[in-house]
Amino acid sequence: MLFHRCPPIVFLLLSLAWPTLLFAQPTIAANSATSLGQLQQQFVDLRFGMFIHFNIPTYMDQDWPDPEASPALFNPKRLNATQCAKAAKSANMSYGCLTTKHHSGFCIWDTKSTDYSVMNSPYKKDVVRQFTDAFRANGLKVMLYYSILDTHHKLRPNQITPAHIAMIKTQLTELLTNYGKIEALIIDGWDAPWSRISYDDVPFEDIYTLVKSLQPECLVMDLNGAKYPAEGLYYTDIKTYEMGADQRMAPGSKRMPSLACLPINSAWFWKTDFPTVPVRDPAKLVNETLVPLNENSCNFILNVAPNRDGLIDDNALAGLKEIGKLWKNAGPTTKLSPLEPPIIASNLAKNQAANSSWSDDMNIMDFANDDDYHSTWQSNKTVKQPWYEIDFKNERSFNTIVVAEQKANISDYALEYWDGVAWKSLFSGTNGTSIKLHRFNRVWGSKVRMRIDRYDHQPSIAEFQVFDERR
Repeated sequence: MLFHRCPPIVFLLLSLAWPTLLFAQPTIAANSATSLGQLQQQFVDLRFGMFIHFNIPTYMDQDWPDPEASPALFNPKRLNATQCAKAAKSANMSYGCLTTKHHSGFCIWDTKSTDYSVMNSPYKKDVVRQFTDAFRANGLKVMLYYSILDTHHKLRPNQITPAHIAMIKTQLTELLTNYGKIEALIIDGWDAPWSRISYDDVPFEDIYTLVKSLQPECLVMDLNGAKYPAEGLYYTDIKTYEMGADQRMAPGSKRMPSLACLPINSAWFWKTDFPTVPVRDPAKLVNETLVPLNENSCNFILNVAPNRDGLIDDNALAGLKEIGKLWKNAGPTTKLSPLEPPIIASNLAKNQAANSSWSDDMNIMDFANDDDYHSTWQSNKTVKQPWYEIDFKNERSFNTIVVAEQKANISDYALEYWDGVAWKSLFSGTNGTSIKLHRFNRVWGSKVRMRIDRYDHQPSIAEFQVFDERR
């Protein structure tokens, strides 16, 4: 994986170049004394941690079990969270992250939101409590994993109800209220091709705001962020890469605060062959994964799955100790460049009526607001002054526009909105980045357009996005 330093995702604004743009920053972690940028740097500086996939799939030899699996299956008779924490310490890890609820919806804490939990299993003890206590007692920081997709409770595509969203909020409130400081919440099963639950079906902005209200310094990471351009922070405080799913940062991408994950075994949850199949080679994990990632502002989280007794197998324990002999945390990593807060609101332009100057063949205007960064609107090469427009039909409010290119090309342009009487200017100037982020004081209009004045080659837009962020 190659990472390279590039200019910041969000350009610095010069008042002379941006005479009509009024900026208002989102209020992120408003109750925190630590800025989001500092939290991102602190996370990257942690360098290395342990993912702990331990849940009802552990007892079914599959990562995605039957959603109707009985709680009676979950019975880790020798569960020892301290063994897990000490194993993490042996590898010189700095934190642990536990799967509180995976895709089949089984909760391993004392939740009041559902009967489908560890408290109705033979074990009847709060597993989250044991892990959070054990990791802190051993000087390790605590993070939690939570799946939005929940097949047991039928929280899945085309079936989501207000009661589902209320359950999510209740469960996250429990996790972020009852277990002390949580450094980060790793969210999964959201806006992924395999989950098909969008950030509109379960409103991301609502959930993000709830997390920050409960724990302002808790970073929110969505594991399904690979859909979005590497240079932009969309729906996550930290860029994420699931390496086992072939997610990698493209060569030449901007340095961003990132997280990459892999299991030390062949799968995320414990399988019956784990004790006899060799774990990943510790030297390769250190030299070919951990060190290169750290050098490029990417934290590495290695999954180690406890077995059905609630203990880590001997071969995994030995692998962790070997990693600890080969690698030490060298302290702070390269200082990150300043970043804007992430986009967390719903995209108002998605699938709205779009118009443009003459398009190139099949790359028509509808491809620039289809929520797909691999498709584009492309101007016909004969057009000298291309333009692109979103038509809401009715007046609405908005305060953010993002123009995403697959590769940086457009350099000079103007952004305008129709207020019912005339076109009003939002921006006119130069910005050569591939993700052109504009935040401004809220305006009301029925149309938004981009007039393109200068470009290196045929202009194209991957996504033209409009947001009305809470501030």
